[in-house]
Amino acid sequence: MKEKLVATFSDIRFWIILSLLIRLIGITDPPIEIGHNWRQTTVTMVARNFLETDANILYPRIDIAGEKSGITGMEFPVFNYSIYLVSSLFGYQHWYGRLINLLISSLGAWFFFRLVSRFFESKVAFFATLIFLVSIWFSYSRKIMPDTFAVSLILIGMYYFAVFVHNTKNRYLILGSVLIALGILSKLPAGVVLTPFVLFLIEKNSTSKKKIIIFLSFFAISMPAIWWYFYWVPYLNFNFGYWHFFMGKTMSEGFLELSSNLLEFLEKFYGTSLFYLGFIACVVGVYFSIKKKIHALNWVVGISFLAIVVILLKSGQTFAHHTYYMIPFLPAMSLAAGFGLASFPYKKMSILFLVGILAEGTLNQLADFRIPKSHLSLLELESDLALLPDKNDLIVINSGNVPTPMYFAHRKGWVESNKKIQEEPYISELKKKGLRFIVVLKEGFGRELTLPYPIVVEKKSYRIYSLH
Repeated sequence: MKEKLVATFSDIRFWIILSLLIRLIGITDPPIEIGHNWRQTTVTMVARNFLETDANILYPRIDIAGEKSGITGMEFPVFNYSIYLVSSLFGYQHWYGRLINLLISSLGAWFFFRLVSRFFESKVAFFATLIFLVSIWFSYSRKIMPDTFAVSLILIGMYYFAVFVHNTKNRYLILGSVLIALGILSKLPAGVVLTPFVLFLIEKNSTSKKKIIIFLSFFAISMPAIWWYFYWVPYLNFNFGYWHFFMGKTMSEGFLELSSNLLEFLEKFYGTSLFYLGFIACVVGVYFSIKKKIHALNWVVGISFLAIVVILLKSGQTFAHHTYYMIPFLPAMSLAAGFGLASFPYKKMSILFLVGILAEGTLNQLADFRIPKSHLSLLELESDLALLPDKNDLIVINSGNVPTPMYFAHRKGWVESNKKIQEEPYISELKKKGLRFIVVLKEGFGRELTLPYPIVVEKKSYRIYSLH
């Protein structure tokens, strides 16, 4: 019995499945938790518009572009389209994206373990994957966001490239190429995960021919992403008149923002990615890697770090405010942390430290399973708006720049601040463009506001004015 328990707890598949089961709690919740509900609802808007308006994957649409079509440049909507495909079979539900992301991200963790196992000792892979599971991967892999989804596709693709190095069958190369291309298309910064491809080029068992094939394959993989982000996204923005996608700042702008808020930027590395104990293990791993001259690990961590610094400089202050920018760097950090634990001189010390990392990572993210009561009223907004004459009438909501209420309204229009909504010339201009109703949220995403228009719906949490 004891041997069976030891075998079970020593099998990474047990921990991946357990982590998956824990994250199934509240999986059917609508995307209105505090953490990044705005980012999730921009994903679900696009998926629902594929279902209800146009399923052409090259023309993603959002609902906050006012009188415009809503077509705009954004990440290539692989994730959004997968939600659409499931919805076309079973009918639309808010939470499909959560489940899809969780399943793919769990596969990503499994292939991360398999990939690391090909280059390092099994205990390094085991420790690294456990740390990976309780990093911010734990919470973001159940959100309706493409970040862990994209990184997972790349990790799976990288594994098949590793298989190709030791196997002459081209199907592994093709499969790996397709998955990596889809991953980069889904989220451009996820390309940071590709930095370990250096391992394939310094792999002693790989022939020169295979190294050339792999190098050319990576070059070909980047072409779809280059076309999408640097040609098609600007084309959509210019031709359909709505700019949504954030392409970043200049390096100098990012550096100035970094230098003036250095501690805030650094906190993303030591406080909110692997959390404090995980980061300590990561530093220990880097120390032992340099000391023992583990070139493969030094390459992975070093080049991945340089790549994430480029993203940091291109993002500027946005990086400091959004932890998910660190997700592409998690595999490298987790690998270093796993190597650090495996390098501890005593096994019991490694286990105790690991238990601390697991506890800290899990407990720090439990709040992500809760939905604030002030957000629940949004679930009634669509049915109240359905009582109004024409579903095509445009609305404006006082949620600032947050699109979440518009998604739950299941309407199209604008999101604006209270101050802007009180400007009569501005509202008059919007009326010419089709504005017919104003939704004033009294809590949650907005605050109380009294306007000189007829009230058609009055609720504790919001009020709807008519401009007819």
